Amino acid sequence: MGKLPLLEVPIVDYGDDEPAMVRHRDEGEQRALALDNRGPIRFDEHGRLEQRILDAYERSGFYVFEGVLAQDELDDIELDVANILERAPITKGALVDRHGRPALGADGRSNNIGWTKPLADPLGGTKAANGRHPSKMTEPVAPEGAPEHVMQIVLGSLQFSPACLRVYGHPQLLAVAATINGDDFVPFNEAVWIKHPRLGGSVAWHQDGWTHWDSPELDSGSHGFNFMAQLYGCNAANGLWVIPGSHRTGKVDIKAMVDAAGSDRLPNAVPLICAPGDVAITNRQAVHGSYANTSPDPRVTINFGFHRRRSVLGVTSGGVHNPVAVYDAERIHERAKAIMYGIDARAQRYPDETRYVYQPFAGHEDEYRWTPETMDVLKDYNLLDLGI
Repeated sequence: MGKLPLLEVPIVDYGDDEPAMVRHRDEGEQRALALDNRGPIRFDEHGRLEQRILDAYERSGFYVFEGVLAQDELDDIELDVANILERAPITKGALVDRHGRPALGADGRSNNIGWTKPLADPLGGTKAANGRHPSKMTEPVAPEGAPEHVMQIVLGSLQFSPACLRVYGHPQLLAVAATINGDDFVPFNEAVWIKHPRLGGSVAWHQDGWTHWDSPELDSGSHGFNFMAQLYGCNAANGLWVIPGSHRTGKVDIKAMVDAAGSDRLPNAVPLICAPGDVAITNRQAVHGSYANTSPDPRVTINFGFHRRRSVLGVTSGGVHNPVAVYDAERIHERAKAIMYGIDARAQRYPDETRYVYQPFAGHEDEYRWTPETMDVLKDYNLLDLGI
C-alpha cells in the first residue's frame, strides 16, 4: 500500500451521523456475510461456472470470487496504479502532472479522468448520466487542508496499464463471462476506481442500464455485469453496496426508496466484503452505490464489464460512456479486439495458465499479439465502449 502516492489527511467522519453510519456498516456486513454468495471460482465438467454459483449470483445480483489474483499479480497492478497516480493531472483540468510532464491522457480524444470534491457526491440529484442518480448522498465535511478535487476514476484503463490488460484476459474470468453472457459475449467498458482514504467521494444509488428497461425481452441479465478486482480488498466503509435481488425488479424508483428510508442508508443494502485479490461480479441492473470514504483504508478496484451480444448488436446508444452511435457488427468487432490483446498479454506473463479461446476470434490469435507498442494501438479505444 505504501507504493501509492496517496494524500495524508486528518481523521474525518460523518459528524452527527457517524453513530448511525457505524451501525449501518455493522448491520450491512452481517447481512452480506449471511448471503452464501462467495467462494472460489468453480467450473463443472463442461467448463461452465457451477450451477450453485450461478444460482447464488441470480438470487443476489452479485457474487464474490475469492482468491482470484495472486500476490505477484497484485504487485504488478499496484505498480501500474502508482504510475497512473504519478502521471495524473496535478489537479482537475490541468494538462501536466505533478512533475510538469504531459499528464495522463492529455493527448487523447476521450475524457479519461474523473474527479470529485473530497467526500462529495458529484452526481446525485443531477441530470448527469441520463439522470440515473436521482437522490443525493450525505456529504461529510472535508478535513482541513484537503485538496479542492481528488481523482476518483480512470476510464479506458487498458491503454494505461499492462497489468490491468492482463487481468482483462484472465481465463477463468472470461469463462465466467461466457457462462453468463454466452460464448459470443462482448465488452462494456473498463476503469480503475480509486477511493482515497478520508477523501474519496460517494457514488449515489443507481442502476447502470438505461436502454432496455421497456423492452418486452427484458430479463435479469439484459444490461450485463461488471467484474471488480480488488487490489487491497474492500469493506463496509470504502466499498460498493448492493441491494440483493434488485436486478430482477426492473426499473426501480430509487428516490422513493431513499425517501422511505429517511436517509441514504438503505436498510436492505449490503456491502461488498473482499480481501486483496478477490473479484466481485455485480449485475448492472442491481441498485448499488457507495458512501464517502471517511475511513483510513484506500480502495482500488480494477473494473471491467461484459454484455450479451444480442443486448448490444443493432442498438443505438451512448451518451454516458461514449458518444451516441449505432453498435453494429463492425464496431463490436473493433471494440472486442481488446479482449484478444488482453488474452495474449496474459499468456506471455503467465505461460503456465491455460489460455482462454475467445470464440468470435478463434483461429485469428496470431493477429493480436501483445507488445509494448500495443498500448499505443489501444489509445482512445474506449471511445468505442458499448454502453447500454
